[in-house]
Formats: sequence, structure tokens, C-alpha cells
Amino acid sequence: MKKEIKTQHAPKAIGPYSQGMATEQLLFISGQLPLNPETGEMGEDVVTQTKQSLSNLKAILEQDGLMMSDVVKTTIFVKDIEEFAAVNEVYGEFFSEPYPARSTIEVARLPKDAKVEIEAIVTRN
Repeated sequence: MKKEIKTQHAPKAIGPYSQGMATEQLLFISGQLPLNPETGEMGEDVVTQTKQSLSNLKAILEQDGLMMSDVVKTTIFVKDIEEFAAVNEVYGEFFSEPYPARSTIEVARLPKDAKVEIEAIVTRN
């Protein structure tokens, strides 16, 4: 059984996909762009964008009754790997030990010219 997870506290999907899809054991959260769900606007710097992407991810988790500590894997897509230290610092404000497994990938371009996008896999303990 699978169910769609969606919340008004994260941006609506900008294509034919769900904010999240849940099974009995796992929640898969689509890549979260740094869009403010109320205004649709995006901050200019990577720190602001990373905070918003992670806040959007957190809102989807909370909609399904989960917490950041339930995240087991994240994938971070960054436009410029040189900004990774700043992304990493913000990331550390949202997660604590034991940290989720993580991949970070530099990409040529992200939707809406974002500097960062973050997706997650979550488990139900």
C-alpha cells in the first residue's frame, strides 16, 4: 500500500510528481527546492536556500507524523560545489547524530535556477 503525502507548508509540486510517497515502512520525499510555500519566492544566497529546502522537507515529514531524526538518507544537489561548506553548516542545524547517510552531487542547473535541492528517504521506527 502506498499513499501520497502533501502539505501546504511546503511548495506544491511543479510537475507530475508528489511531495512525498509513503509505504508502511518508508517515506520518499521528492527533491525540495528552496521555494517559500506561501510566496513562491526563493532567497538569493545558498544559506537562505538551504534553510528553506530543509524547512520544506521538515514540513512534509511532519505532515506524516515523522521527524528529522527519522531521515535515513539524503541527497543534496548543489549548483556550485564550492558552496558546499555553507550548505553543510546549515544541514548540521537540522540534523543531529546519528546523521543520515548522504550523497552530494554538483549539477549544471536546477529547476528555477535554484542553488540547492534536497531529497530524503525516511523510515518509520
